[in-house]
Amino acid sequence: MTLEELSKLNRILIIRLSSLGDILLTTPFIRSLKSILPKLSIDVLVREEYSETLKLNNYLDNLYYYHKDERLNKNLVESLKLNNYDFVIDLQNNLRSRKITKVLNKNVSRFYKHSFDKFLLVNFKINRLKSAGNIPIRYAKTIDGLTLDNKSIDLFTDKFPDKRIAGKNNLIGFCPGARHYTKRWLKEYFIELGNKLAKEGFSILLFGGKSDRELCKEISGKINGAIDLSNDNDLLQTAADMKLCKVIVCNDSGLMHVASSTDAKVVSIFGSTVKEFGFAPYKCDNLILENNLLTCRPCSHIGRTSCPKKHFECMKSIKPESVFDKIQKYNS
Repeated sequence: MTLEELSKLNRILIIRLSSLGDILLTTPFIRSLKSILPKLSIDVLVREEYSETLKLNNYLDNLYYYHKDERLNKNLVESLKLNNYDFVIDLQNNLRSRKITKVLNKNVSRFYKHSFDKFLLVNFKINRLKSAGNIPIRYAKTIDGLTLDNKSIDLFTDKFPDKRIAGKNNLIGFCPGARHYTKRWLKEYFIELGNKLAKEGFSILLFGGKSDRELCKEISGKINGAIDLSNDNDLLQTAADMKLCKVIVCNDSGLMHVASSTDAKVVSIFGSTVKEFGFAPYKCDNLILENNLLTCRPCSHIGRTSCPKKHFECMKSIKPESVFDKIQKYNS
């Protein structure tokens, strides 16, 4: 599908069911499409647990939720079929999304996942992804001739910052969580870095979702003056709180992309993964810290439960002193 052909259509559906970061990275694509073709009606289908990612996005016409209960999804897909879309863009491109598009029975453009290239990079360290670009750029290739604008990720929130931080200055956020162990910088390193920054007059805020509550509580309790702002997956509250930060230190995680939607400087620590997979912070003021001397990186494109080499040097070698110095220079 070309951009010119798309301009002649009335209504399209974009499918990106999961996960947090992947959905947020659709927003430059959606925004650019709507800006270029304002009369085009754009609907999006996401999994219901990620509804807040696009809930307040004013570039969309309708947002539909894919349910955990498959019985509800039968009715959902039938109702989508009644919308009689002119075209479907499948940014998920898996068995589930293909099943949906089969029922809709419309022309489809699918996101090219570079699965073989990722396999080569992980297993043989053959890097054919250097020029592939970030994920939003790869999404844009589903429409021939589409050029993205120069803005970052959109995450609109209607929440106000937590009362504990309202009006405070010199705030630095930490996002210590990640779904997979090998994508998490060491908690003792976050603690050491936090206390170094606290001595310099910064206040440390801990961000995380439901699965990060225990980790954030432990880290915040060991940093002088730190405030634990982790919550039960209230993404819009997290976004509102992040907007007050000068710098946010994160792992390669969904919250890294939430941070990228704010005006904060984003410091990302990459361990078992690499930016060539496409998930680096997108068009924001950012700094990626990683050990490029290790021949075992990357060992996975999504992360692992443990280090396959047993040394975990990809994270252990990135010391708090080094990150502290980078933040000081970066923030000067």
